[in-house]
Amino acid sequence: MAGSSFGTIFKITTWGESHGKALGVIVDGCPAGLALSESDVQAYLDRRKPGTSALTTQRKEDDLVEILSGVFEGKTTGTPISMIVRNTSQISADYSDVASYYRPGHADYTFDQKYGFRDYRGGGRSSGRETIGRVAAGAIASKLLSALGITVKAYTKSIGPIEIDPANYDEALRLTTPTCMPDAIANEKAVAHLAKAREEMDSVGGCMECVVDGLPAGIGDPVFEKLDANLAKAIMSIGAVKAVEIGDGVLVSKKKGSENNDAFLSGTGTGSPAITKATNHAGGILGGISDGSQIVLRAHVKPTPSIYQKQRTVNQSGEEIEIQIKGRHDPIIVPRAVVVMECMTAITILDAMLVGASSKLTTLKDIYRR
Repeated sequence: MAGSSFGTIFKITTWGESHGKALGVIVDGCPAGLALSESDVQAYLDRRKPGTSALTTQRKEDDLVEILSGVFEGKTTGTPISMIVRNTSQISADYSDVASYYRPGHADYTFDQKYGFRDYRGGGRSSGRETIGRVAAGAIASKLLSALGITVKAYTKSIGPIEIDPANYDEALRLTTPTCMPDAIANEKAVAHLAKAREEMDSVGGCMECVVDGLPAGIGDPVFEKLDANLAKAIMSIGAVKAVEIGDGVLVSKKKGSENNDAFLSGTGTGSPAITKATNHAGGILGGISDGSQIVLRAHVKPTPSIYQKQRTVNQSGEEIEIQIKGRHDPIIVPRAVVVMECMTAITILDAMLVGASSKLTTLKDIYRR
């Protein structure tokens, strides 16, 4: 199977299936000397693991990570880092019927058409559990970025029709509310909305937002390796994400140039010369390259396709049938996907910075002529 690797220098390859023995990731290109422990990675995995609230699937998995290589005496060695998380709570019998038909909204049909074979137990490679490897790798990327003074933070912006109010933003709440909403009032409304959807045997979609602070200007490339293009690819590769916006996103199509342009200001930025912007409609990226201001991106996530209502579909013989899905499923994907978005953003940003390290002769001189 092609397409399980991402990145150029900081490169990750995820492996494993939802109901296989384990899942994991190999991270190549991590610089030597980063202090790294399993607890650093576990903190991120705990944010995406199932069974933590009524809003997540009740599949009970500890998702305990084990670092197999690439770390010695508490620091990265510069060699590939291999990490594994073992599955311990598979109930494959819940999916025995799925082998004979295609679930609406899932990758069953398309996977079958491509490979002529599929692992129907929980979706196999198409399962949300594949993101374990992304999160483990993203934890490393986030720690490296933090050492450079760069932070990446994601949260839930909206669930169904309920959206957070910026005036109520509380940084701490994004890590403590079951919805990952940094707004206590919106969180309460969203929980009630999800409870109603669950009573109706239905599911709900939503929107995630991620912000990057501290990234200097000049990161990214102007043509096929645009920073915004690679961020969009990274986020769109997360299962159930159907649209990505950067900055003002789709709203720019309704504006005039005089409304959308960000005026440059002198004297308060961090670049050389010190330049900043009066506004940030561009979301921190111009011409595919970071401009030194906050990067803002959003991802719109579809409702969980596994719902308990009766649905129409066809079986592998092409006959129309009616099904009712069994098993343990999230009523909403967004809260557990927030950390995945955060990690994919961190991986993309770090990789772009490592690639960009060779873009100027002065930078190479700083590295090699001390």
